[in-house]
Amino acid sequence: MRRTWSSILGVIAVAVILIGINVVAETRLAGLQIDLTSQHLYTVAAGTRSIVTGLKEPITLRLYYSRALGSRIPAYGAYADRVSELLREYARIANGKIKLEFLDPEPFSDTEDRAVAYGLQGVPLDQSGEQVYFGLAGTNLLDDERTIAFFQPEREPFLEYDLTRLVYELSNPKQPVVGVMSSLPLEGDPRTMMMMRNSAGMGGPGAPYVSILQLRETTTVKTVATDAQVIDPDVQVLLVAQAQNLSDATIYAIDQFVMRGGRLMVMVDPHSEAEAAIPSQTGMPPENTSSNLAKLFDAWGITFDPATVVGDLKGAWRVRAAAGDRLQAVDYVAWFNIRDGINHDDPATAELNQVTVASAGAIGKKADATIDFVPLLSSSDQSGSVPVELVKTAPDPGKILADFKPEGGPRVIAARVHGVLKSAFAGPPALAEGQKRPENFPAHVAQTAAPANLVVVGDSDILADRFWVRVQDFFGQQEATPFSDNGAFLANLVGTLAGGDALIGLRSRGTSQRPFDVVETMQKAAEAQFRQTEKTLQSHLDEVQKQLTELRTGHGGGDTSAQAVITPEQRQAIDDLRHDVAETRGKLRNVQLELRRDISRLETTLRLADIVLVPAVLTVLAVVLGIARRRRRARARM
Repeated sequence: MRRTWSSILGVIAVAVILIGINVVAETRLAGLQIDLTSQHLYTVAAGTRSIVTGLKEPITLRLYYSRALGSRIPAYGAYADRVSELLREYARIANGKIKLEFLDPEPFSDTEDRAVAYGLQGVPLDQSGEQVYFGLAGTNLLDDERTIAFFQPEREPFLEYDLTRLVYELSNPKQPVVGVMSSLPLEGDPRTMMMMRNSAGMGGPGAPYVSILQLRETTTVKTVATDAQVIDPDVQVLLVAQAQNLSDATIYAIDQFVMRGGRLMVMVDPHSEAEAAIPSQTGMPPENTSSNLAKLFDAWGITFDPATVVGDLKGAWRVRAAAGDRLQAVDYVAWFNIRDGINHDDPATAELNQVTVASAGAIGKKADATIDFVPLLSSSDQSGSVPVELVKTAPDPGKILADFKPEGGPRVIAARVHGVLKSAFAGPPALAEGQKRPENFPAHVAQTAAPANLVVVGDSDILADRFWVRVQDFFGQQEATPFSDNGAFLANLVGTLAGGDALIGLRSRGTSQRPFDVVETMQKAAEAQFRQTEKTLQSHLDEVQKQLTELRTGHGGGDTSAQAVITPEQRQAIDDLRHDVAETRGKLRNVQLELRRDISRLETTLRLADIVLVPAVLTVLAVVLGIARRRRRARARM
């Protein structure tokens, strides 16, 4: 009886302890988190923490999520949990400045009406026309609104950036002003847009570049004419991208903008693929596709070679081979992805995974220059130089590859330049006949008062949509899905030049839906091992079936009467061929089974580990602990 009561009291004590642990964990350890994911998906970045903890006025975030979407498509349900968890983390570190609301917009409800009023996108779930929602609406005390129309799993790597940008815009309505000077139609071609305008203003012919649209999300973009004599004082960062045929007066305006403390990002190019794709008035490609700021570069200690483009075997794009080439695709070394050559020590490029360049030029630092020159993008050690003439008109990728010789090591494509700079001019240059200087023309400045901050890039095609983003229609809306980080490269660098470092590092964080790397590797290895066998068997099967058809139809003749009488020898041959077909098909099935053999073994091993091994280990552990406890009690009684 005493043992029974001891057992009951022991069970009650264990229950009390467990309840106590839960209460303490709920009250004391609610904010304690351990993120064991390889990319720290559940740990907000320092920039996010800085923005959220620095909120001065409260904001409200409303997540509209239709539960019917998650029940029908589990992938969206998992992604909704990811979004909700991240929003709760924002609210936790915001010290009461973020209010969250989670709403289920059922059909024909007031909640659905409010979702539609915010501009969130409804998507038909089935043929019945029922609309489902998965979007976010944010508001501040001034009734400013920012929305994410629909969360798509494809954009999960950019989830934290999208959320943080929304919070940042609600708390910082005044954005930095970025002036853009370019000969490219970065803001869109009005003539083409009038004919082929799409609902979202992106992706179609003549539409604004997606890189500029993304830049507008965090900055105020202001167009600067290519004949400007003065850069407006309200411009904090000047982006000069493929600006061609600039007069000395305009080059002087850029020079003086830097001398007065302005931040400059220059994108020059030995051959602009984007420029070459724009037909001239004659319908022919333009002859002049290069851009350079040689006068400024010479004065500031920067080198740039407009006569050659950088080629790289590592990361080269596979493109269609020239007509008449036996190969269907070939590596085009003038277009390549940069991965290992990204500077991960710079805050603007630390989180980037890949940047794509096309017909880029190499930049460098003069031997006697006193500037700090920090590479941001570099080619690999398998790179070399290609004469620009070979890529200008009807380039032959196969011939370029055959003549290409990697030598000279990596080449710098983009770099930061920091240091005290002297003006490239002794004073304002003379104006062309008929030109006048604007009123209140500023006085000449011979040298920067403090170290200047510049970014120099040897490629303007980084901005072009075709080299970094795919634009697809999503139920009437144009959605841009990046395959390279070119847009983030531009936005990050402009952000650091403007002083807005908080958003840096948020544009590519990885995805919570991790692939089975081991299984994928096994699949590729198995496919490579057995694909040739399958091809041989399939060829044999096709040949046997052809012979069988010929025997049945009288050797393929057009006269079907030939098959009325079949000799015993033909009958035996038909039976043999049928047996051969059945045997070959069996071998093909075995090949398919072989493709999954190792994967099935791995799956069986994991199941055994989950079902048998783990419980067995726990059982052994419990037995060992029980024996040890019994021995301690026995020693205590002695």
